[in-house]
Amino acid sequence: MKIEELKRDDGVRTMMFECPGCGFLHQVHVAGTNVPVWGWNGCMDRPTFTPSVLVTGVKQLTDEQHETYLKTGALPEAEPLRCHSFVTDGRIQFLDDCMHALAGQTVELSDVE
Repeated sequence: MKIEELKRDDGVRTMMFECPGCGFLHQVHVAGTNVPVWGWNGCMDRPTFTPSVLVTGVKQLTDEQHETYLKTGALPEAEPLRCHSFVTDGRIQFLDDCMHALAGQTVELSDVE
């Protein structure tokens, strides 16, 4: 499956997909109240979500950075993260404002592990 589903007791339904640019799952809510809700075509293998998916924050620590932190107690400076994409018919189109190597490219979604 290209996406994984998570249903909460409060009615929020979330779909998650692997982002090859960021290296971790991104998620969108497709049902629920008091959360932003994306349109979804209902397909698990060739999903389409509307509108675009924008993920911002800070990059996750690498294993090496985490090891250094455990040894020294010093956190590295946070690196900004921005991933902006359209997911259409099982493909992820990364927009030019992404801060990773796949900016401006379109790739097939991989199966969620």
